[in-house]
Amino acid sequence: MRLTFFGVRGSIPAPGPEYIKYGGNTACVHIELNDGTDIILDAGTGIKNLGQKLISKQTDVHLLLTHNHWDHIQGFPFFAPIYQPDRNIFITPGMTTLDENNAILNQMSGSYFPVHYKSLQSNIELKPIPEGINSWHIGSAKIYRHPMNHPGSGSSYVIEADGAKIAYITDNELYPPYRKETDFLQWVEFAMSADIIIHDAQYMLSDMPGKSGWGHSVAEEAVKLALACRAKRLALYSHDHIRTDEDIAAIESHCQEVIAIAEDDLQVFAAAEGLEIVF
Repeated sequence: MRLTFFGVRGSIPAPGPEYIKYGGNTACVHIELNDGTDIILDAGTGIKNLGQKLISKQTDVHLLLTHNHWDHIQGFPFFAPIYQPDRNIFITPGMTTLDENNAILNQMSGSYFPVHYKSLQSNIELKPIPEGINSWHIGSAKIYRHPMNHPGSGSSYVIEADGAKIAYITDNELYPPYRKETDFLQWVEFAMSADIIIHDAQYMLSDMPGKSGWGHSVAEEAVKLALACRAKRLALYSHDHIRTDEDIAAIESHCQEVIAIAEDDLQVFAAAEGLEIVF
């Protein structure tokens, strides 16, 4: 299994020379299974570059969405495989509180985009998972989902395949002021013994309480979760668009110091565009 980060920002892209090291594109992670199956987590602006990689393949594309906020779907109209004749693209919407499974397609209509989704030559199929079903298979992978703590909610995912376990938990507020969809101990059970947890780490303690309730976590909280899960690695993800390379490096260093104090062997790093991990 090969995991590649194509977009690691939250809220809005971050262009400019101060955002080169970690990248400025919004959420998108690609997982290629050993059997060749392509699984994509979110369709932020990072999916544009991923599309240039996948356009040379003819395999089916399986896109798992967390939710419909624009930083997670806005790259889809620029994803090259959707313009390929007869390319099969399966989209699993997130468990949002508003029933808008087709939001990713509706952005390609009306006033929002010049190419209507109905004119696309690929075979796009929305595949919402029925309520109450929280695990299914894609290729050789078993997929699990759990509702996330975010305005409008959505889905977090665990992918198990090829002897590895990946937990993708972004736009998740571990300690929200509103009613939790999932509490801390449930997250621990969900991501227990993961080879890697990719978790929202958009905020710092200095951002609180001003941004409490906005649907994102403080970096130290993500570390606490990874430690409780006995995970091998933690990727700090959904970097705030205002964080420069220097800012993110400082957050990464601080989290590594927390791990050292805990005397744990958890590997923690800030996710960066282009970073590949092979399991």
